[in-house]
Amino acid sequence: MFDLDFSKLAVIGVVALVVIGPERLPRVARTVGALIGKAQRYVLDVKAEVNRSMELDELKKMKEQMESAARDAEGAVQTNVTDFEKDWQATTNSITNTIASNSDSSGSATSNYGDELLQVPPEYKHPKKKWRIKQSAMPQWFKAKNGVRRQALSGAARVARYRPKPF
Repeated sequence: MFDLDFSKLAVIGVVALVVIGPERLPRVARTVGALIGKAQRYVLDVKAEVNRSMELDELKKMKEQMESAARDAEGAVQTNVTDFEKDWQATTNSITNTIASNSDSSGSATSNYGDELLQVPPEYKHPKKKWRIKQSAMPQWFKAKNGVRRQALSGAARVARYRPKPF
């Protein structure tokens, strides 16, 4: 900002020494240094506040954009769902109408067709559901022989069991 080199600072120091005097010069220099430090901190605080406000404005804009995108996506999903529901309803109505018309006209031959459409396949069950557990299980005779704990101790029981005996 100001172009101050060493020669100009030396001239300012000599003038201050002559005008203020050698007794009061150190006190004045400390006061001027403290005031300059306060001014620098104030400028840095103002810069930080301006940066924070700019970031806050950017975040608000980004939030508004995200909200509008979410609203647009929600509207698109809602329209797709309503269209699917309408198509589903129309399809089920047409299937029921064809089943009803075929059962009225030909009797038992078309009722098998309707049963095939409405029949739900049975739920799949894995034949060896717990084979990993059974394969990795340790036999009881091995546990008894090697002293494998069957039950875990609670914290209080462990403290009571391993607490040193008083003399």
